[in-house]
Amino acid sequence: MRRLNQVLAVCLLPLAVAPIAHAEMQAAAPASAAPAKAAFSLPQLPYAANALEPAIDAETMKIHHGKHHQAYVDTLNKAVAEDKKLAGQTIEQLVAKAGTFPVTVRNNAGGHWNHTFFWKIMAPEAKAGSPSPELSKAINSSFGSMDKFKQSFKEAGTKRFGSGWVWLIVDNSGKLAITSTPNQDNPLMDVAEQKGKPILGNDVWEHAYYLKYQNRRGDYLDGWWKVVNWAEVSRLYAEAAGRK
Repeated sequence: MRRLNQVLAVCLLPLAVAPIAHAEMQAAAPASAAPAKAAFSLPQLPYAANALEPAIDAETMKIHHGKHHQAYVDTLNKAVAEDKKLAGQTIEQLVAKAGTFPVTVRNNAGGHWNHTFFWKIMAPEAKAGSPSPELSKAINSSFGSMDKFKQSFKEAGTKRFGSGWVWLIVDNSGKLAITSTPNQDNPLMDVAEQKGKPILGNDVWEHAYYLKYQNRRGDYLDGWWKVVNWAEVSRLYAEAAGRK
């Protein structure tokens, strides 16, 4: 009988210590690392998706912001995560040195910067406002009149072959100029043909207007003036011209 009790004790020993061992293993197991925070994120629109109608329809805004811009952010984050040399760099730094980076970084850093800028320089028609006196004076001096400026801006946008952007910039001499860039390039990039500080820009990729305007890019450019946020454009002009 004594022998039988000894055998049972040995057999039951693992069951007795198992909970203790399991608890110790749980306590000793390192906590799983939190997922790394993405370098860049999609900004919220500063207005509702339908706020720019009829100039820009709600469905286009939802797709443009939530799909296209989000894709630029996601692709850029993936590229940055895979290249330690890009870690910690701001979007402005990536854009400024775009020509030194792989094309994926150039395209998607540009796409992120351009669209973030684009949302801010638009506003609902009732809040669009007018250019500041200083900006109006500069436009008249550089282009002859506001109407002539708009016509020149439209020509630059319609003549951009394929996809790209049209910009109003303060160039390196401090003067206003209209320029256009391909794809997701912008005038802040080291690869830009004409460099300067953008104060106004319009996206002339087809995804920006095709649902409403189809191939009528000129009509899109004409209608877009109704939702230009002139207060923000005037602020950017004052900043770029050294007045603020």
